[in-house]
Amino acid sequence: MKFTRRANANWKGTGMEGKGTISTQSTTLDNAQLSFKTRFEQGVGTNPEELIAAAHSGCFTMQLSFLLSEAGYVPEDLDTTAKVTFEDGTITLIQLELTGKVPGISAEDFQQTAQKAKEICPISKLLNTEITLSVTLN
Repeated sequence: MKFTRRANANWKGTGMEGKGTISTQSTTLDNAQLSFKTRFEQGVGTNPEELIAAAHSGCFTMQLSFLLSEAGYVPEDLDTTAKVTFEDGTITLIQLELTGKVPGISAEDFQQTAQKAKEICPISKLLNTEITLSVTLN
């Protein structure tokens, strides 16, 4: 399977005083605000690190669902939070925090399957940073 997705960013002005927008092909983001405040402070809008966290949590969780299904399990609930740490101009850490409810699976098998999902998720493979994973099975 091969496909291409696209997004567009537009910026006007300087890095600190300027402002921009981000839009995605699906229009889920449609001229979403981007500015110094949305990235480095607490402004209304989005930022690259937040978008990476969203992409990584979504990709990992979907990958895990595929792996669990292949192993004969039907996940009732998989919830992943991705925390992206930006430090001195570099993304230094992504922490994936997973909570799941998967009937019939042992905690050990769930941990191993989640670890495999982290390793083979396309977004994990793309990112050049430390990625940690904590797992809770309910």
